[in-house]
Amino acid sequence: MKIWGGISRVPGIYEKDNKIERVNSTKAISSKKDVLSISNQAKDYQTAINALKNVPDIRRDKVLEIQEKYEAGQYNVNGREVAESIIKSIIDRKV
Repeated sequence: MKIWGGISRVPGIYEKDNKIERVNSTKAISSKKDVLSISNQAKDYQTAINALKNVPDIRRDKVLEIQEKYEAGQYNVNGREVAESIIKSIIDRKV
C-alpha cells in the first residue's frame, strides 16, 4: 500500500488542540487533614488479643499436679487414650 502526499499534514492535525493558554490566577487550595477510623470489630479483636497476652502459656497448677503424681509413682499414661486423642485432634482440624 502506498500513500502519496499528505503525510506532512498529519502532525498538523494534533497541533490545533495542543495550544496551552497562560494561567492568570489559581483558586485557593484548602488543606484537608488525614482521618483514621478503626472499626468496632477491630477494637474488639485488639481487646481479645491483649487479654490473651496476659494469659500464661503454662498452667502451673496442672503442671504441679502432674509432677506430684509422677514423683509419687501414681502417674500412668494409657497409650491408647493418647493415640485416640491425637487422631481425634487431626480429624477435627480437617473438618
